[in-house]
Amino acid sequence: MRLTQFIDENGKRALAVTARGEGRLVKGARATLDLARQAIADRGVGKPVDLARALKERRVLAPIDHKDPAHVLVTGTGLTHLGSAEGRDKMHKDLADPSKLTDSMRMFKLGLEGGKPGKNETGAQPEWFYKGDGSILAAPEGDLTSPAFALDGGEEPEIVGIYLIDSAGAPVRIGFTLGNEFSDHVTERQNYLWLAHSKLRPASLGPELLVGELPTDLHGVSRIRRGKEVIWEKAFLSGEQNMAHSIANLEAHHFKYALFRRPGDVHVHFFGTATLSFSDGVQTRKGDIFEIESEAFGLPLRNRLTTERPAKARVRAL
Repeated sequence: MRLTQFIDENGKRALAVTARGEGRLVKGARATLDLARQAIADRGVGKPVDLARALKERRVLAPIDHKDPAHVLVTGTGLTHLGSAEGRDKMHKDLADPSKLTDSMRMFKLGLEGGKPGKNETGAQPEWFYKGDGSILAAPEGDLTSPAFALDGGEEPEIVGIYLIDSAGAPVRIGFTLGNEFSDHVTERQNYLWLAHSKLRPASLGPELLVGELPTDLHGVSRIRRGKEVIWEKAFLSGEQNMAHSIANLEAHHFKYALFRRPGDVHVHFFGTATLSFSDGVQTRKGDIFEIESEAFGLPLRNRLTTERPAKARVRAL
């Protein structure tokens, strides 16, 4: 079952549920967050809706939002995925070569050795980063705006967990969705201590939210369109079968901090990827279209790359 937030033909917010290939309106709820709070079992479905048309007309919203974006925390973790068979072979060779054990490779090795702990065990701590609050989330078919000072604007096709912190301070997973964890890979490659800077960028989610457990073996395709041409396309793998860490371990190391268990907050947490156009030498341009799709998540996630005008923040003393 998948959930989609969109604007109906009357210009009002609406929520749809897709099951067995058909999208229908959810009765009595206009937002994913409302539904999560009220419990999905108490809701019925209404008339069929054409979600593909709504997406084409840019009426589909991000699958989660909050009336106060400051209460949506967007974070992520990296070095979590095993990649393709070819990539895995190269990775194992690098791990066996002491001269190639960079800090990143050591972090990845920790995940391989302890990222999937047994019951009642504490697993290896993953890499973690902060992207921003809910204001950075671009809607499906919307623009991903790169800062004027950025050195790169590249896609990262990822699976994203969506969570609500309940009134008792316990995290509740609402579901999973596709995400484009848009980043500045040139800045990051210059110095790994600039990872935090490279991640302070917009991101996009959706269009649909998968309710329930995440399939262990997920396949998808990431591509870049430039005008009428597809300039890059590559399959990506996700799900725990293709990851060094379990989802539970990544969740445990995020929500172990009391700061991230504040009642009423929403968390959008990216789980990482091993597939980037940047790794293949692609240089993105203004106007490029990023497209990410996976059958398990229904409709594809598309966004256009744009750049913002230069601006300076002037600090004044009181």
